[in-house]
Amino acid sequence: MQEMIIKEGKNITLTEKNEFINQLVQQTKKRLRKVLILPPDFTRFCSGAGKLTEILYQSLPRYTHTDIIPTLGQHTPMTEEEINKMFGNIPQGLFKVHNWREDAVKLGEIPGDYIQKISQGKVNFPIDVEVNKTLIENEYDAIFSVGMVVPHEVLGMSNHNKNIFIGIAGRNMINKSHFLAALCGIEKNLGRIFPPVRLAFNYAEKKYLKKYPIIYILIVMGNNEKGGLQTRGLYAGEDEETFIRAAKLSQKLNIHLLDKPLKKVVAYMNPYEFKSTWVANKAIYRTRMAIADEGELLVIAPGLKGFGENLEIDNLIRKYGYVGTPAVLKAVEKNDDLRENLVAAAHLIHGSSEGRFKITYAPGHISQKEIEGVNFSYIDLKEIKKEYSPSSLKEGKNIINGEEIFYIGNPAAGLWALKGQLK
Repeated sequence: MQEMIIKEGKNITLTEKNEFINQLVQQTKKRLRKVLILPPDFTRFCSGAGKLTEILYQSLPRYTHTDIIPTLGQHTPMTEEEINKMFGNIPQGLFKVHNWREDAVKLGEIPGDYIQKISQGKVNFPIDVEVNKTLIENEYDAIFSVGMVVPHEVLGMSNHNKNIFIGIAGRNMINKSHFLAALCGIEKNLGRIFPPVRLAFNYAEKKYLKKYPIIYILIVMGNNEKGGLQTRGLYAGEDEETFIRAAKLSQKLNIHLLDKPLKKVVAYMNPYEFKSTWVANKAIYRTRMAIADEGELLVIAPGLKGFGENLEIDNLIRKYGYVGTPAVLKAVEKNDDLRENLVAAAHLIHGSSEGRFKITYAPGHISQKEIEGVNFSYIDLKEIKKEYSPSSLKEGKNIINGEEIFYIGNPAAGLWALKGQLK
């Protein structure tokens, strides 16, 4: 068993990150002749996992054969430019692209009666346990799964075995796990350590992954005084306790509990990371519990170019729109295309305010007609930047022309809720 390694602090330096990774490599008992690294993709650029992956690669023995698969799930594959920007000096030829439709093989299944139990009767379908064939067809001496632990709409707290069971999973597992989360309710998932999907993934890991040498490298980020992110925790280990330790620190640092509902939230989505509503809707997920009834969320998204991370999902979002849970469930019942892509249905449910508050997008590359076509409100990006310029706003409360707004510069890095909601 790999001994857990922990490093915590107010701002973990680059030197300390190198020391942490070197300690991990030295303590790994097997001779590292063949290694697989599973880092996040570019939509998690702010996690710092790219730099940690680069340090890990450079710390491996020279004789090590290394494969790297960014854990895309069904996201758009990374470009060479994105790989260079995120992973530094790692050679491009080491990176493999995960294809969720073709590259996964089935190891077994999570039985329907267990899913029924953990969902309290809301769902009773089995879920196939599928992972990228590279993981199981190669006799790796170590499989390093790298990523940030932060509040998450499907897993409660992200990463750990999510990196495998969504990041390099197959169609059935991605579809059904997301739909399970949606039917259980996004507010009952967010910020929790053991919501239903996490329990399902833990079941699958214990039954099907124990023979694989998976070592989790988990990162916890926290805000500095200027609103930027800095590394506050590093954790490495094989067992569930590694994740729990990271998740508890992330809950402490990244869940922001407020005294009263917010009437207007302005969220900025970095154009390098957020190019579709599939990922930019994190602005909705992470703030929805804090927004007042009849309030408004304004999402400034200068990089927005589409809705889905692939053409099939993009078309489904355009076709059905963010119309609320009852309408989406009716569409699933009546339409094969949505029923065969439950991940899209789950996304449409998560991305709706259920009519409780207004969602307005200020996109960089999508028309008003397209935005309104999926049931969001539209505002011109140039005009809104004159009133709410991200460079002039401070994190949290601002008064703009006599109006109180609450500004969040990186919604993906946290969760905002009212006191008492997460009990």
